[in-house]
Amino acid sequence: MNRKYRKTVIAGNWKMNMLTSEVKAYADTLRASSGKVRHCEIAICAPFVMLPRLIKSFRDCRIAVGAQNVSDKDAGAYTGEVSAAQLRDLGIKYVIVGHSERRAYYGETDEIVSAKVRAALAAGLIPIVCVGETLEQRERGVTEEHISMQVKLALGGVPAEKMRRVIIAYEPIWAIGTGRTATASEANEVCSRIRAVIRSLYGARIARAVTIQYGGSMNASNAAELLSMPDVDGGLIGGASLDPEHFAAIIEAANQ
Repeated sequence: MNRKYRKTVIAGNWKMNMLTSEVKAYADTLRASSGKVRHCEIAICAPFVMLPRLIKSFRDCRIAVGAQNVSDKDAGAYTGEVSAAQLRDLGIKYVIVGHSERRAYYGETDEIVSAKVRAALAAGLIPIVCVGETLEQRERGVTEEHISMQVKLALGGVPAEKMRRVIIAYEPIWAIGTGRTATASEANEVCSRIRAVIRSLYGARIARAVTIQYGGSMNASNAAELLSMPDVDGGLIGGASLDPEHFAAIIEAANQ
């Protein structure tokens, strides 16, 4: 982490887990376990149906609420979709864009991801843009090329003045939900490469200010080591965020 130039953000991604009826108990435990948040921003990204309850539960503390997806369209006859403006009107701050599960299971292309990034920014949301490689791509030695292209395509059309509101999350697909985790040096190497791509697009000053998270099975036992890396500015936490005490331990590691 480098707090001199950029913010540290720890975001939980509940995916399709939890129930609305469980939100209050979770929020109470998290607030009791995490103590005073000093050096990082915290967000919970949950299914759409839980967002109003989460906003109510965290209204009086420094925990923001995020969505896990957003439409690339502004409005219209798109049954089942939720627009960025609707999320913003609800009180949402963050939105995950381009998660590998959205890309793999629902056919989200780099072009769709880019359109969603622009829609989120236009509505005043902070997009958490996910990029990452498969195990096959890593073993073939094309991680750098693949992720560089993902970053460039995702940021297509994003003006320099809005880049400070963009978060990039490096999520090696081979480490998501598998229990496998990139070593701290491996995670930092890719995050550093992402920053270099942003530097090539927007210059050193903007690249230095962009938060880059690591998101491949970060948990309470490895968070401190991962977050000690100079280019790892936080985490996008999957399974470990479902347990408020485990999530609080990661937050505490970021607070150090």
